[in-house]
Amino acid sequence: MVRRTIAIVAGLIVLILLVLGIRGCLNSRKESAMQDYVTDANALVRESNAESRSLFRVLQGPGGQDQAVNTESALNGLRVASDGLVDRARDLDVPDELSTPQRYLLETLELRRDGLAGVANAIPQALADQERRQSTARVSRMMRVFSASDIIYDGRYLPNLDRVLEDEEVNTDDPVSSQFLPDTEWLDPAFVADQVAGIRSGEGGDQAAAPGLHGNGLGTVTLGGVALVPGGSATVPVAGDLAFEVQVANQGENTETDVTVRATVGEGGDAIEADAQLDTIAAGETKTVSIPLDEEPPTGENVPVQIEIEPVPGEEMTDNNTGDFSVIFTG
Repeated sequence: MVRRTIAIVAGLIVLILLVLGIRGCLNSRKESAMQDYVTDANALVRESNAESRSLFRVLQGPGGQDQAVNTESALNGLRVASDGLVDRARDLDVPDELSTPQRYLLETLELRRDGLAGVANAIPQALADQERRQSTARVSRMMRVFSASDIIYDGRYLPNLDRVLEDEEVNTDDPVSSQFLPDTEWLDPAFVADQVAGIRSGEGGDQAAAPGLHGNGLGTVTLGGVALVPGGSATVPVAGDLAFEVQVANQGENTETDVTVRATVGEGGDAIEADAQLDTIAAGETKTVSIPLDEEPPTGENVPVQIEIEPVPGEEMTDNNTGDFSVIFTG
């Protein structure tokens, strides 16, 4: 009788251990699936952010008759790329718990795809002599579509994603921030009409620069408080609030506005890109811009890092706009 009781107790213990083991494996698998989803979604959003930068560079480009074909070609390329992003988003492996955030992510990317398609369709006629006003108005309406995508991303996707991850106690990479419409001035039809007119006339881009010298130079660069030296290697511990601090010096004779500073960590398709803007920097002034590194970089190896200050309108010398560094990230 005693032996039978011991055997029963031992069997129950083994059964309990098996159940706990299976539950642990299932929880681990669910956590891994959520982490993979956030990583994949972040990659798509970063590509969408890059499409925004490309689109608004085109819409504020030099234009003119010689550039009309290039403008239309660039917009068609962005339309195809945005359509591909939506397809890839639909193919994501989505855990059941993240079905609601996924729905909002898809809606965000679909709106951006539709907006890019609308701009690509309208621009040829907006640059031509016929139906110019109506086509320019269609470009303006697409700006509201881009704004709607930003509202859904910030107001629906991110809060729902954060809530699920918090409820499930899952630690993942921070979701990537995303604002497709760079400034609310693009919601003004008159402003949009001016930009389209600049493309048509060839008076956009560098030709609109004020007289005198233009140009910014790259100063000191630190990452997580560690100074980076061009051509050298630095060791930087990975932390949750890791950010580049980049010094920008206005070496020209004019105040510059909307100066974009970009950080690229790694190479090829796996590279991490982040950027920030200086709203204004006066002639002779030096300012520091902070660029958070939202995605965790690879550790234990030399990782190439490039810091670039985008040329401003009228800037001719850009040799000192870029710095190349090497960083070993430690966990």
